[in-house]
This record gives sequence, structure tokens and C-alpha cells, in this order.
Amino acid sequence: MAPATLTMPAAHASGPPIALPPAISLAHHAVLALDLGTTTGWAIRLESQRIVSGTMTFKPNRFEGGGMRYLRFHGWLRELKRGVGELERVVFEEVRSHAGTDAAHSYGGWLAILSAWCEQNGVPYQGVPVGTIKAFATGKGNANKAAMIAAIEARGFLPADDNEADAIALLLWATGAEHAPDRGGRA
Repeated sequence: MAPATLTMPAAHASGPPIALPPAISLAHHAVLALDLGTTTGWAIRLESQRIVSGTMTFKPNRFEGGGMRYLRFHGWLRELKRGVGELERVVFEEVRSHAGTDAAHSYGGWLAILSAWCEQNGVPYQGVPVGTIKAFATGKGNANKAAMIAAIEARGFLPADDNEADAIALLLWATGAEHAPDRGGRA
């Protein structure tokens, strides 16, 4: 074995002390939860711990091509990040079974845009099975839409629809919160 070529500096050597980089804590960065679809439910825990939620519709009008919904979704993610700042992570409802072929194709488009955007921006992302979210919120992994809305209302939120309720439940699951710390309201 060859001798070491780098020698350790003497204890009395001059030079600036080596400082450790400051500890980076992600505990206070924003977390985004999404129920992907043409009407996307979203909820975000801001750095202040305040929770804001709503829905966003990406339905194309009759004069637009089918890809416009995905371009608008990508633009919405970009604007959201610009307004919020750093995101600790993104969690989304992971659907494994779809009502039909069109729904499966559409979901694949949302997921492709979201995952590419997260990769491009260095934001970790995680899919959470539908049954996990429903079981967390209601105690039943196959709860219906009305039960999900009621469970989220019981926690102090006022979701506009099941998409927003699902996103809030997912956010609470992802952040380990059981109730609204400061729900902030709808955006």
C-alpha cells in the first residue's frame, strides 16, 4: 500500500478555522398535498404552520387542445412555489384503480407533470394510497365522499368539495397533525 500523500496540518498551523455549515432544518418549510385531477384539491401547510386549502380547475375550454390543462397545471405549480417559497415536500393521492380508461390517462398526465416538476425543482414527492388517507381521516379505508367531508369538517375545516377534503386529510396525515392548528381558510 502506498504511503498517504496528504499530511494532517500541525496543531499550531495558521489558517482560518474550519466552520461547520449551519444546520438546515426542513421542519418549517411548506408541505403541499394534492388530490390530482381536472378539479385538483390542494392543501398547504405554510412555514408559519398555517394551513390554506382550496380547489383549482384545469378543464380546457372548447377551443383548446387537450394538453392545455397540463400546461396550466405546470404553470400553477410554478406560481404556487413562487408565492410560498421553499417546499419541504409534495404528497399526492396515489390512485391505483380508475373508473375508466380516460380517467387513467388523465391521472397519468397529472402525475407525469407533477413528478417532472418536483424533479426539476428538487422537491421530494410521495404518493399515498387512497385507502391510507381515508382510513386516517375516517377510520375506514373505503369511506365515501360524504364521510371524508364530514371527517374533515369535524377537524375544523370547511372544504368546498371532496377534492379539497381529500387534500386536507392527506396534508394532516403527511404532517402528523390531527386537527387544524390554524386552518387559515380557503384561498
